[in-house]
Amino acid sequence: MVATHSKSVPQKDRVFLSIADPSRRRILDMLAQGERPVRRIAEQFAMSRPAVIKHLRVLRAANLISVRRRGRESIHSLNPAPLKRVHGWLSKFEGFWDEKLENLKQQVEKEP
Repeated sequence: MVATHSKSVPQKDRVFLSIADPSRRRILDMLAQGERPVRRIAEQFAMSRPAVIKHLRVLRAANLISVRRRGRESIHSLNPAPLKRVHGWLSKFEGFWDEKLENLKQQVEKEP
């Protein structure tokens, strides 16, 4: 697992490193539907609970999730703000892809 919690790693890079893992993306998808305790998250994976907890730590270090206590349970919820910043960066490239797709469309329409 990549050390995404290091203070030397810039916040945007921590977010990218965090969402690079498919298990963490699945966790974010679950939390987008509503908050969940660790046990409800862990039961959705074919991995150990400690492994799920490690993924949750990475997401928390990237500020993608927040945790609150409810009795003995840790309740996790999505913090979408860092994803919005990443989306802002990615949106710079939308024009590039729009142009490429338009060129492809024109080429296909020209073909007999």
